[in-house]
Amino acid sequence: MSFINYAARELNCKIVYYGPGLGGKTTNLQYIYNTTNPDSKGKMVSLTGETERTLFFDFLPLNIGEIRGFKTRFHLYTVPGQHFYDASRKLVLKGVDGIVFVADSNVDRMEDNLDSLKSLDSNLREQGYDMHQIPFVFQYNKRDVENPVPVRVLHDQLNTFGAEEFEAVAVNGVGVFDTLKSASKQILKVLRS
Repeated sequence: MSFINYAARELNCKIVYYGPGLGGKTTNLQYIYNTTNPDSKGKMVSLTGETERTLFFDFLPLNIGEIRGFKTRFHLYTVPGQHFYDASRKLVLKGVDGIVFVADSNVDRMEDNLDSLKSLDSNLREQGYDMHQIPFVFQYNKRDVENPVPVRVLHDQLNTFGAEEFEAVAVNGVGVFDTLKSASKQILKVLRS
């Protein structure tokens, strides 16, 4: 749920990037951070372990201007993809306004995508959210791999509820801002209603 600071006239929204380990969640945030105007972003915080994989979260606040006199900021988080960090995933999901599910297009990662989506559904339900009702975007990342899973298969297996979806190569920025823009628009639409 968005946090509104009436005294400072700020509206803070939370987008969580969720998906299997090494699928490109952190790469999305790094690309956004590296290409965003310094005046529009805060400091990026990244907690990693010995293998450079995200252990807890990456955090990047973005200022997107004003809505009805309120400064609007999006706080972008990633969760650790490894299943044994499920408690951390749940913690990061608290107060979420929108989800970006980053699926890995490698054929051998399809089972990891499905497991991660099941985990997300379970973790959201535990906190009283319905993945079918919350602003939600699928990003099919790593479309540049040799022989990627066809988009139709990813759609049929993962996107059973008709969420917006984008193809991406996050390391090159392809699809990164389209994905973020879609999630942001959905959240703002909910807030206006």
